[in-house]
Amino acid sequence: MILRNPLNFISQLLSNTTKQLRNIYLNSDYYNKKISKINNNNLFYKPSPHLLSSLIKYQKKKINIDDIEIKNLWDKKNINVQDFRKLNNFYWFFSLDLKSSKKKTQIIISEWIIKNFRYNSRSWEFDLTSKRIIAWLSNHNLTVEGGGKDYLENFNEIIQKQTNHLMNEIKNSKIVDDKIIGCAAIILVGLCFKDEKNYLAFGLSLLKKISILSFDSYGFPKSRNIKQLIFYLKYFILIREWFKEAQIDIPDHINETIYYLGQGYAFIWQNIKSDVLMNGNNISNNSEFDQYLKRLGYKFKNDNKEFGGYVILYNKKISIVMDAGPPPSSKFSSKYQSGALSFEINSNGKKLISNCGNYESKRSKLIELSKSTATHSTLVIDDSSSCRYKKCNENYLVNNGLKILKKNIVFEKNYWKINVTHDGYYKKYGTTHERNIEFYPEQFKFVGTDKILNKKKNLNLKFDIRFHLEPDVKLMKTQDNKAILIELNDEGWKFTCNNFDINIDNGLYFGNKNSYTQNQNIFIAGITNSQNENIIWQLSKI
Repeated sequence: MILRNPLNFISQLLSNTTKQLRNIYLNSDYYNKKISKINNNNLFYKPSPHLLSSLIKYQKKKINIDDIEIKNLWDKKNINVQDFRKLNNFYWFFSLDLKSSKKKTQIIISEWIIKNFRYNSRSWEFDLTSKRIIAWLSNHNLTVEGGGKDYLENFNEIIQKQTNHLMNEIKNSKIVDDKIIGCAAIILVGLCFKDEKNYLAFGLSLLKKISILSFDSYGFPKSRNIKQLIFYLKYFILIREWFKEAQIDIPDHINETIYYLGQGYAFIWQNIKSDVLMNGNNISNNSEFDQYLKRLGYKFKNDNKEFGGYVILYNKKISIVMDAGPPPSSKFSSKYQSGALSFEINSNGKKLISNCGNYESKRSKLIELSKSTATHSTLVIDDSSSCRYKKCNENYLVNNGLKILKKNIVFEKNYWKINVTHDGYYKKYGTTHERNIEFYPEQFKFVGTDKILNKKKNLNLKFDIRFHLEPDVKLMKTQDNKAILIELNDEGWKFTCNNFDINIDNGLYFGNKNSYTQNQNIFIAGITNSQNENIIWQLSKI
């Protein structure tokens, strides 16, 4: 066999060898002894389970533990990965009826401890361990109260042993979100067992380092991922509420981080009450999170028109959102989608123009497709994306990005304008894309100009501009082929383009997490025949 790339083979061989050696170490008596060093403190603080309501999907009908067949619960064979993870993270404890038997609940935990007292790669997976610790401690009314002496000693020991494992392994975790959950678990153990010198100090120090590495100078995630921003905000608020409930001074760093993340949340969601389908985002349940914030007394405000690389202009009836920022650096780009200068329009709470959303399940072709420029409401040249990616394990990371060359935003009562240019097509085609969108509020009219600025004349480049719509939006082309009518619930809109043909095409919509369905898009297609090509289109309410 002739190796095409010996260096890749050697690198993979070394990586596999390192993993095997590490697995031997983690399963050794030495490691077991190392993480078994614990103190004998009892629980000092018992957290309220409702504090996790922003993170847990509760079942509407509460589960009574007496209805669960617990015999051989941990000996199940042929259980799929997803069910195994759900069973072993114990988040299903949050759906237990408080009338459930404490004795039976504690038997379940005791049997888990017997089966999993030593590290094993499946049940001690990093994020599973973090969630399990949080679930056990937060459901103390079932997991701790009424427990006998031997049970409580075993419970406290396994909690601290798992936490020691998290502290040992957190540096090796590759996923930042998992590190945040791990920090939360370590901090909670520090609060519960009143161990400030060990668990609490370690967790807080690492949380601060993650914040410095992951957030820009305005407190927005460097990934530019909206879902990640909300995830961070939920966990920082959870940690803050734990401190508050435990009557321990809240670190300034946590308060400051919540303030900046809250500004991002107000800007990207609360100002317009619509999910922005850009850079890894999907349709969410943020309205429930808003209620959670209200109950706990959190209020955020951000009146900026640009934040985190996004531009949002809005009034009571209309909002327009544009991705006007560059892609993140490669290491933060696993959720980035190449939709530079793509935009979305909301009218009276309904999405008029959309992007297609993000796909994250196991079908790599669909993951790659959802990252392409074609799934965004923007310009595509020669069926290429404005950014190029490299596949790294299961992720697609930005390999060649783009720069935002200029930007101009106007927001007046009767006139809005967003003007942005990027160079994503310059290296390959010698072309830059300038998008100018104007809105006239009194007329409910958008006028867009997409400029293809070529370095050379008559390059004959193929281009198309797509305007995606949600699956339930209806389209109809007029008989003269000069306009497309859009039916948005009880509203009507008309799309026109005078200097190029317009058509309707089918596509895929990934707005709902890990699923896809068909949608439609309006597209303008053509060939450049001059050095500077101007494509002018109009969208007006009828």
